[in-house]
Amino acid sequence: MQKSGKAIWPWVLGVVVIGGAGTWLFSDSLRGLVDDMQVPVQAPAVQHGAATKIPPVPASPAAPAPPPIQHPVDPRDAADPALPTLADSDGPVLDTLSALFNGDGALALLLRDHLVQRVVTHIDNLDKPSVPTPAMAVRALPGSLQVETVDGTVYIAKANAERYAPYVKAFTALDAGAAGKAYVHVYPLLQQAYAELGQPNAYFNDRLVAVIDHLLETPEPPRPLAVTRDERGRYRFVDPALQARSVGQKLLLRMDAAQAQAVKQQLRAMRAAISRG
Repeated sequence: MQKSGKAIWPWVLGVVVIGGAGTWLFSDSLRGLVDDMQVPVQAPAVQHGAATKIPPVPASPAAPAPPPIQHPVDPRDAADPALPTLADSDGPVLDTLSALFNGDGALALLLRDHLVQRVVTHIDNLDKPSVPTPAMAVRALPGSLQVETVDGTVYIAKANAERYAPYVKAFTALDAGAAGKAYVHVYPLLQQAYAELGQPNAYFNDRLVAVIDHLLETPEPPRPLAVTRDERGRYRFVDPALQARSVGQKLLLRMDAAQAQAVKQQLRAMRAAISRG
């Protein structure tokens, strides 16, 4: 995503590919967006000649102090005069990623406009019930969920893991330490994008560590996992506790056990590279 060395964005991209490429399989609709809108209520008209009392304006509450930073990025390490501006970062980022992955094969799903902003927004949504389509940084994973029926119960098939295999392989092959160091050099762009996306007082690195911790908490039930179709034809986990998990955790659950464990191992290594504990 930026231009500051050949290992700049691999693990950030990896989090997006691993945490987002399959979210469409169980994604919820964007219900609630309309219900949550606040409709202004028009005040009754004031009758002419009636005395009007203007209520006192309450004092504005003091703005809450920003939360303390838990995992600071050293600004000296992040000071990179060669960084492009956020508006001009798409090209350098794509060039860096293409060189890093020896071609565009692992980047095929990546949406390539406003890339830094998309990545930040996508990561910020991985621990939520759904990822709104405009917030996604990747296209839908090719193919469809592979299932098999055994004794009348539908399960995620072993063959389904093949859909994730190239992305899991690319993600787990990355040098987490080198990627973490390069990430620090381009951190100002991430922080700027996070602020511009509505979090001016929050610290993106803390948010990223929290999302990684959330993904690491994904349960590891025995496979295969049973699924069923809802009224709209979408596959859902039969176990309501699994279906209630976030989009990021549900993607790990749709992988086979070995893939999920390998991804978690890499996430731990990446967390160590960017956090203080």
